[in-house]
Amino acid sequence: MMKAFIASLTAILALLSPTAVAQTRQEIIVSTADQRMYFYENGIRRASFSVSTSKFGLGSATRSYRTPVGILQVYKKVGAQTPEGTVFKALRPTGEILRPNTPGRDPIVTRVLCLNGLENQNRNAAARCIYIHGTPEERKIGRPASYGCVRMKSKDIVRLFDRVQLGATVLITPERIRTSWIAASF
Repeated sequence: MMKAFIASLTAILALLSPTAVAQTRQEIIVSTADQRMYFYENGIRRASFSVSTSKFGLGSATRSYRTPVGILQVYKKVGAQTPEGTVFKALRPTGEILRPNTPGRDPIVTRVLCLNGLENQNRNAAARCIYIHGTPEERKIGRPASYGCVRMKSKDIVRLFDRVQLGATVLITPERIRTSWIAASF
């Protein structure tokens, strides 16, 4: 089932972005079962990261605080050149900088990749402010802890942010991922 889904994803991407053929093709796959993210360029795995998705489960209902599943796309990047730990409110830096695991704080930090849903089931992702972003609560990475977004360690989101292009495809799936299988699928 997953192989067919990935094949469909590749076909959809070709239709959505015919000019992207000459560009680097980038995919991000997030497994909520594994709490893991995989970053691919032209079918080659370039990175793997531990992440945290929603502690409320999966779904796209407004104000559900759940992580949406399906195919999404990076439509905006926020935070280039800001120091690690920079706090963002309404996608603007506040001037505050937090170190990892600062007690009692849970803002969006470091970098933000804004996501737009490409399927009916997740079309409201942008309106729900679903992002891939840094968190000061790094000790919680690797288990569900967010309010719908995909959280990463600051050093990891910087690494991803510097490589990922606008228009990169993001697949969020509840399935476990066998990395040897994925590498052969793209």
